[in-house]
Amino acid sequence: MANRLAQTTSPYLLQHADNPVDWWPWSPEAFEEARKRDVPVLLSVGYASCHWCHVMAHESFEDETVAAYLNAHFVPVKVDREERPDVDAVYMEAVQAATGHGGWPMTVFLTADAEPFYFGTYFPPEARHGSPSFQQVLEGVVAAWTDRRDEVAEVAGRIVADLAGRSLVHGGDGVPGESEVAQALLGLTREYDEQRGGFGGAPKFPPSMAVEFLLRHHARTGSEGALQMAADTCSAMARGGIYDQLGGGFARYSVDREWVVPHFEKMLYDNALLCRVYAHLWRATGSDEARRIALETADFMVRELRTAEGGFASALDADSEDADGKHVEGAYYVWTPAQLREVLGEDDAAFAAAYFGVTEDGTFEEGASVLRLPGDVGPVDADRVADVRARLLAARDERPHPGRDDKVVAAWNGLAIAALAETGAYFDRPDLVERATEAADLLVRVHLGEVARLTRTSKDGRAGDNAGVLEDYGDVAEGFLALAAVTGEGAWLEFAGFLLDIVLEQFTGEGGQLYDTAHDAEQLIRRPQDPTDSATPSGWTAAAGALLSYAAYTGSEAHRTAAEGALGVVKALGPRVPRFVGWGLAVAEALLDGPREVAVAGPVGGELHRTALLGRAPGAVVAAGEGPGAGAEFPLLVDRPQVGGEPTAYVCRHFVCDAPTTDAAELAVKLGG
Repeated sequence: MANRLAQTTSPYLLQHADNPVDWWPWSPEAFEEARKRDVPVLLSVGYASCHWCHVMAHESFEDETVAAYLNAHFVPVKVDREERPDVDAVYMEAVQAATGHGGWPMTVFLTADAEPFYFGTYFPPEARHGSPSFQQVLEGVVAAWTDRRDEVAEVAGRIVADLAGRSLVHGGDGVPGESEVAQALLGLTREYDEQRGGFGGAPKFPPSMAVEFLLRHHARTGSEGALQMAADTCSAMARGGIYDQLGGGFARYSVDREWVVPHFEKMLYDNALLCRVYAHLWRATGSDEARRIALETADFMVRELRTAEGGFASALDADSEDADGKHVEGAYYVWTPAQLREVLGEDDAAFAAAYFGVTEDGTFEEGASVLRLPGDVGPVDADRVADVRARLLAARDERPHPGRDDKVVAAWNGLAIAALAETGAYFDRPDLVERATEAADLLVRVHLGEVARLTRTSKDGRAGDNAGVLEDYGDVAEGFLALAAVTGEGAWLEFAGFLLDIVLEQFTGEGGQLYDTAHDAEQLIRRPQDPTDSATPSGWTAAAGALLSYAAYTGSEAHRTAAEGALGVVKALGPRVPRFVGWGLAVAEALLDGPREVAVAGPVGGELHRTALLGRAPGAVVAAGEGPGAGAEFPLLVDRPQVGGEPTAYVCRHFVCDAPTTDAAELAVKLGG
């Protein structure tokens, strides 16, 4: 019998629609039911491609006995963290404060007033390693609820009060300057892994936002150390198992320090951010490897994640069926020497094993290896590599594919639009710019729709029920601004302005601080706000970056002031935790550089326009167009005539303009940082 989740659009909730657990989606009605029955709420938060979410679902939520107990003593509520990042953020903060760690699945017990009083993540079906079984946890919570209700209420009240006291009032401290940026660079250098690239120990996550900061810092200051850290990290990831050596695209993270064994799920946001990082690395260095990875990652997104409506799906699962029909993590991606021989024959299998680091013992489980490029095989025949790769990819394609989470998340599509637009422009791939434009069209048509406010998700062309949060507005505006720069279509600048006006009206507090939810959003036990990056840029700094770019395009003082106010938090956090405020530091680099405003009175896609897009000056904005209507599309093009009838570029910053130029080489020098 299907439960209430069968009516939802979330692939994660739909995975639980046939559970014997009588799940409710997050709704006032669920809490009303808990109040009426005088029982606690069990809140379970996860997402569709989460491995341990699947494990706990199979062990506990599909178990008739556990479900019967749950249904009798609780109101069970299921939340997709990707649809409701606000709910996830508030309770994750409580879990981390109480236990010192967090993660998914997240399991939280709440009162009917949505106040948390007991927490955990994954609970096993039997007690092990000092961890109680899920059934023991449920019975313990019921006993506390029944016999010690006063204590439960006191704990819940204390937790809510503690969370309420954590409100951030950064802002008004001024913007980050040379000193803070230099301290941030020093902090990153201390945490840098010189042997293996990246920062910190295992597990190791792709540091996309920190690398963007390093590339911008190098462009502005010439710091070789910053460029070296960025380039070596990108090369280590590109050669590691975290990168799909056959099909392109990156996995979520590496379980080890060497980038050998990934957690195999592939997320849209990682691939969008990394595609853009490698394109920017190529722009800085001309590296062939960076160019290849940028294009392969772009092609992966289009091939594997694009939906029928032109948007991009959220993720591919880590798990898929192995040869025995069991759902196993990584089954789609890993190879044994015997499997190589089966596809390639003896000689080519031996070559492939050496080239891709496939060993008899294996680097993963049960003798299988994750393909990587260990790089100790000497010179190789590029044609032979291409042939072997194509044959292995074709054979892999016959395997059962990982499941795909088909929902379209506004913020992550904004990141993909920026990446595909720029990659398409840099490498003369108009098809990628078209894919970016189609995704942007979908966001306008479906996610903005009639309501003139951004909806966070859609599926199959149908908008979900959840309001966009700050990262949706910031990242979609960023994508639209990148698309405006590449296509010369001022409509995207207008749409970005529309979204950013909502940020000013609905998400901005006193002194420049920003909130993750709108002033008129559903009131949770605390209004979430987080200026630090997680796997994606924080909404706070994403919005700051888009506000700064929009101000450079339009001269709007209100947007510039809001961007500067928001960057107060980067002044405070950048020197202390640079790894976790990388995007904020990247925006600070743009602010320190101007950012520069480049107006090209000439054809879109012409030599001057392309030179402007390839300029490395941090956060530079580019407007291109010719003819009398160009100024109507972009304020930067007003009163910018061609000199001597030739395409002409104007570069300005800090209210000062260079002499116009018709020479692409001269323009490149002006934008070289």
